[in-house]
Amino acid sequence: MAKSVFMLRHSAGFEHSYLPDAEVALKQLGKIEGWQVTTTHQLQALTAQRLEDTDLLVFATTGNLALDEEQKQAVIAYVEGGGAFFGIHNATDTGYDWPEYGRMIGGYFDGHPWHQQVGIIVEDVAHPATRMLGERFEVTDEIYTFKEWDREATHVLMRIDNSTVDTSKGNRQDEDYAMGWCHSFGQGRVIYSGLGHPDELWTQPWFRQHIRGCMCWALGLED
Repeated sequence: MAKSVFMLRHSAGFEHSYLPDAEVALKQLGKIEGWQVTTTHQLQALTAQRLEDTDLLVFATTGNLALDEEQKQAVIAYVEGGGAFFGIHNATDTGYDWPEYGRMIGGYFDGHPWHQQVGIIVEDVAHPATRMLGERFEVTDEIYTFKEWDREATHVLMRIDNSTVDTSKGNRQDEDYAMGWCHSFGQGRVIYSGLGHPDELWTQPWFRQHIRGCMCWALGLED
């Protein structure tokens, strides 16, 4: 049976220009992989009933989402019960008034001190989300830093090469700037990629393979 992917791209804060490109990319990946991909910006579409028929929930959201408690509980119960969650870029810049969400995704946006070409060190070169990236690569992107994030609570996939940025602009004492991670949450799988701000990334084959790998791991199709 075809996997069902449900993407929420609601912006309660800043509206990222990449979102239409991300929708196209996910739908094209769905056609290639045989997945049923549905995208929406309507919060009311996120229901427990909808999640019952969803294999992978994708967030590309900003700001505090006007979800009621029933919707919030449904999302957490979905992932804890064995669902899959993939957070894209600004998915950490959302749900500040929803602490269970922060624990689920692994942290919150705490600024973007660098918007430039940076080096990314791949910590797990065998993971489906990063094995196409090599041990290190360069990318121009908007680089987030994170609060309420703990390396010990997740599996870091990639991090900033600090030699390629002015770390005095950062805001972590440990200067540990992860760019992607994954972990279990209850019986479910959660993965996050901090990449994706520039529109043009979404048409690049290597980046689409990265997105595909994130989705495949979350769905349990590849490990």
